[in-house]
Amino acid sequence: MKALLSLGLLLLSVSVQAKVFEQCEFARVMKKHGMNDFEGISLANWVCLAQHESHLNTKLTKNFGARVTVYGIFQISGEHWCDDGKTPKLPNKCGMPCSALLQDDITQAIQCAKIIVKSPEGMKVWSAWTRHCQKEDLTQYIKDCGV
Repeated sequence: MKALLSLGLLLLSVSVQAKVFEQCEFARVMKKHGMNDFEGISLANWVCLAQHESHLNTKLTKNFGARVTVYGIFQISGEHWCDDGKTPKLPNKCGMPCSALLQDDITQAIQCAKIIVKSPEGMKVWSAWTRHCQKEDLTQYIKDCGV
C-alpha cells in the first residue's frame, strides 16, 4: 500500500512539472510564432517580460487575493484575458480557458499575448515589463541566441 501511494505521488508530481525555457530557446519559439517586432515589440522585450514575470516557467500561477490569478509564462490575468471559472461575468478577451496558458506548448499563450499587446495598454499590462524592461537596454536577453 505504501509503495502504491508513493508511486501515485510520483506520477502526480511528474504530471504537473513545468517546462522552464532557456532564454535562447524561448526567443527562438517566439520568433517562430512571428513575435519578432510584432506590434513593434522586439524579441528581447518578450524574453525580458517572460523572464521577469515567470522565470520562463509555463505552469506558474500566482494568486492576488481571492479573485485574481495570473497564469503561465506571461502571467496573464484571469480577471480580464481568460476564463478561470472564478470571474464568469468578466471579459475573456483571449477567448480561452486560463488552463490553456499553462501548457508546455506556448502557442495559445502567444496568441493571447498578441491580443493583449494590441490593446490600448499594450505591454504596460505587464508590471514586470514596465519595471524591468521598458526603456532598458535588453540586448543581453538575446545575446548569442542567433535570432
